[in-house]
Amino acid sequence: MRHSGGPRIVVTGIGVVSPYGVGRERFWQSISRGCSATRAITEFDASELGCRVAAPVTGVTIDDVPPLEGDDVWDPDYRADPKRYSRAALIGVIAAREAWADAGLHVGEPNAGVVIGSGGGGIDVGERQYYDFFVERGKKVTPYAIPISIVGMVSSEISISLRLRGVSHVLSCGCTSSTDAIGYAAALVRGGEAEVILSGGTDACVTPGMIFGFARMKAVTVAHNDRPEEASRPFDRRRDGFVLGEGAWMVVLEREDRARARGATIYASIDGYASTCDAYHRVQMAPDGAEIIRAMTQAVARAGRRPEDIGYVNFHGTSTQLNDAVESRCVRQAFGDHAERLAGSSVKSMIGHPQGASGAAGIVTASLALARGFLPPTINQFEPDPACDLDVIPNRGRAADVEAALCNCLGFGSKNSAIVIGRV
Repeated sequence: MRHSGGPRIVVTGIGVVSPYGVGRERFWQSISRGCSATRAITEFDASELGCRVAAPVTGVTIDDVPPLEGDDVWDPDYRADPKRYSRAALIGVIAAREAWADAGLHVGEPNAGVVIGSGGGGIDVGERQYYDFFVERGKKVTPYAIPISIVGMVSSEISISLRLRGVSHVLSCGCTSSTDAIGYAAALVRGGEAEVILSGGTDACVTPGMIFGFARMKAVTVAHNDRPEEASRPFDRRRDGFVLGEGAWMVVLEREDRARARGATIYASIDGYASTCDAYHRVQMAPDGAEIIRAMTQAVARAGRRPEDIGYVNFHGTSTQLNDAVESRCVRQAFGDHAERLAGSSVKSMIGHPQGASGAAGIVTASLALARGFLPPTINQFEPDPACDLDVIPNRGRAADVEAALCNCLGFGSKNSAIVIGRV
């Protein structure tokens, strides 16, 4: 995807549901100040799961769905039945509608579509229904179990809510899902297959099964249960695993000429996207990082930029020992001497790791950072790790005039994706 090879694609709307609550401004103000959203798990008994901390989305209900012009075409009975939503679909619909309203668009917009990334989809419904089937002998299984729980329904719920009749796709590629979704959506708009696309990511995976599964893999933190707010510490020497997070981050994408013609607010541009695979291991990245480097350098080249044009990196930065060290080394190799002048941060230090939605969280963070001239920090930097020797904007954000940012995303199955965001 090359900016110089077609019309520039811009972000004209942003919507967020995060562990801080509903709304992009609440999200931005919280990460700008370096506020941790990690806390002790209280939604279920985690005392025997090893990891007892997470960054879930709580207190969000169907009543938080914002009204839009043209909502009379949306069946009110359907809207009012929360049992027909997984949590990922619900927060996805809320964030999508905030982004749609922010872009000044209406329900039923013609030639518009939806492309979403999600790792788990309705996994909360699936876990609950499996329990009901095997323990309760099927007595409580809902007839909606299948359509609610499958990952593909996430985009369908958003399409139904906004009455968008174009593409309605879900990319489920693990951690890179929403980076890939936004890269794919931008290509569809650039190629003229849609006038506007609602894209992003949503995941709500803080469930007993997911916590236990990740703990068994030794992927989540177990060393900081007594101080939840300090549990996610990317690049810190004492990091021992990620904090499982949740949330939905959505963007509206359209051509720059179309956006300017209708007087839309423009946050940033999607200038270059690349995706590679190590083809190495189910859960570990290749130690040499060659394909991570290739994804970054291809994204920069496809954006029509040079490495020295990048002023900010939104790191994948999960807070695991191997991931953070390998990513740091790869950024150094990809950017050469310019790495000494790069600043970057991991929003996961504050919101945990929202799985397939993490790429969209980073892209929203970078878009707002470029538009507002402020780079959020990586919090919980207590003891520097010599293996992670980049400028990670430790503990306190800073004002900065940045023209372009790189958003990194690395995932299980050796997947690597990168997107270059430009200031408009």
